[in-house]
Amino acid sequence: MPSNSETKGRISVGKDSKIKRSNSHAEDSIRIQPHSIEAEEGLLAACLIDGGQEVITACIESHITPESFFKRQHQVIFESILALYEQGSPVDEIVLHDHLCKSGTEDESGGIATIYHIQGRIETPAHANYYAKIVYEKYLLRRLIRTSREATEACYEQQEDISVFIDKIEEEIHNISSGRVVQAATPIDKSLDEAVVDIHALLNGRSDADGVLSGFRDLDGMTYGFHPGQMIVLAARPSVGKTSLAMNLAERAIKPDGGRTASGVLVFSLEMTASQLASRLICSRSRVDFKRIRDKLVSKKEIGEITSAVNEFKGTPLWIDDAASSSILDIRAKARRIDAKNRLGLIIIDYLQLIRGTDSRAPREQQIADISRGVKGMAKELNIPVLVLSQLNRESEKENRNPRLSDLRESGSIEQDADVVLLLHRAKKSDDDEAIDDGVMPGEVEHIKLVIAKQRNGPVGEVDLSFVRRYTRFENFKR
Repeated sequence: MPSNSETKGRISVGKDSKIKRSNSHAEDSIRIQPHSIEAEEGLLAACLIDGGQEVITACIESHITPESFFKRQHQVIFESILALYEQGSPVDEIVLHDHLCKSGTEDESGGIATIYHIQGRIETPAHANYYAKIVYEKYLLRRLIRTSREATEACYEQQEDISVFIDKIEEEIHNISSGRVVQAATPIDKSLDEAVVDIHALLNGRSDADGVLSGFRDLDGMTYGFHPGQMIVLAARPSVGKTSLAMNLAERAIKPDGGRTASGVLVFSLEMTASQLASRLICSRSRVDFKRIRDKLVSKKEIGEITSAVNEFKGTPLWIDDAASSSILDIRAKARRIDAKNRLGLIIIDYLQLIRGTDSRAPREQQIADISRGVKGMAKELNIPVLVLSQLNRESEKENRNPRLSDLRESGSIEQDADVVLLLHRAKKSDDDEAIDDGVMPGEVEHIKLVIAKQRNGPVGEVDLSFVRRYTRFENFKR
């Protein structure tokens, strides 16, 4: 039991903390938020002097909106300028004042006296872009202050799922940050120059124009690699080898051939642990059967190969997240953080149906649709190709046929959202299923078909691969 003096001490400390917090809020309310009245007046004056054509077009391209202005009078005036611009009407002090009168916002804008005052601030619109830059940067600072305050207040009243709550805050801050980058149309000369560089690269046998290459000759010949912003779906029935193929793709990205730059890879494994995936990578790279390791039958040569493989992977840009219960919000947040510190070239998710839905009350098909849209959104937001593994239903096995797009399990939205859909299935036995390398006996190599069932910007068709199951390794098919 604490003594009375101790209790009094604790209460007094609590009161002090409340007083400090209230004082902090009071100070925040007194402090004037970042702004520049001069830059705002200069930008509005440039719109009036220019007639509201080129300058207002530049403002729109720079994401300037009425909310970008700090002073309420300036917000109302710019809103009217935008309305006149949309109507195709020229803008000057007389036309603007008439529009303000008709819309009933003349008093709120300050009237004709305020318009004349603003117009007299500058003599030429030559520095309009500079004014717009100042206005927008001050707006972003105010927006960041508002977001921070709202996040602080929401923390005291937070009731929704913590993952959803944190993701909303991270997304808002990310939107503020990405708002600093203004994308504009580029002249054809620049695009032509870039296209010529790509063409020369392809003609000369270089891979400058390719995305993240898979390392499989026939697949890269049809896709030219996985490209930023793409959602690539790799689907198969259980035990066909989709996880093995995904890890082989990760290996080839971080340890590329032909002198290419290594791409950072982030793997979300919801089914296997990070150590299990690492073991697969080691055995695949060293070409040592994991069963021999478990049975303690490895030779000195094989131990040397394992050691060499481990040393090769150390220091490579590969991250594995093996959290068993992750939502798409968790995945997006983690991907943002890692990509901000270490630029990624590829994200792999194993696999889609194990991702936890954000709303457990929604039907599972709706949850999968939301997850699929979230994966595509992440690919576009981070401008990184995302390879997501998925399951196929049993229809192709029941009907003894090759898998189709319609066999994607639980939701047709996966088919709609994906830029590329790859379907793995076992080919029928043939005399071509022979060894592909020393140490692999005939019959130990499976002939696997990789069907490119969908590709937005390329052909569809089939690719032949060889799967050495004892090494969990895919290789180019030898004819």
